[in-house]
Amino acid sequence: MMIRENARIISLQEKLKQARTELQQAMAEEAQGEVRDYAFSTLKGPAALSSLFAGKRDLLMIHNMGTHCSSCTMWADGFNGLYPHVSARASFVVSSPNSPAEQSEFAASRGWVFPMVSTQGTRFAADMGFENAKGQAMPGVSALQKQDGRIVRVSAAGFDTGDEYCSVWRLFDLLPEGVDGWRPKKSYG
Repeated sequence: MMIRENARIISLQEKLKQARTELQQAMAEEAQGEVRDYAFSTLKGPAALSSLFAGKRDLLMIHNMGTHCSSCTMWADGFNGLYPHVSARASFVVSSPNSPAEQSEFAASRGWVFPMVSTQGTRFAADMGFENAKGQAMPGVSALQKQDGRIVRVSAAGFDTGDEYCSVWRLFDLLPEGVDGWRPKKSYG
């Protein structure tokens, strides 16, 4: 029997779709609120949050822990391939606590094409809920929207091992042993 015709699989997929819809609604309810127009650092100088929308209504702002995090590197590697598709619909920017120079050097070494901003010296990550009690950046994404001249966060999600934002985890789900202790690395050579 073909998988596409298996009634049990189809039923489970429908339940998963419904659960995702409920999760998206809950995340939106939790995250909504007006956001001030933060100033970030870039290699070209200061950049206001409002300028990152680049003429679009929507902005996906990735909260990355920085160059020291192998998992954040894996997520960003994946986003690099998605960037042309995502940026056709919404602006997309990766933020991290690294300096613009560190970001630029690391991005070049990975072949990243998406824009980046430094949150160094700002309260942005903390105010968005992506900083732990020790003041360390945590990974995730904020969906922002311009509404009547204001910036509003309309949804947000944290990133973690096994999340829906990195296809590696879903591919490993197909293997009998799953992840089997595997952890991302910056290099596998």
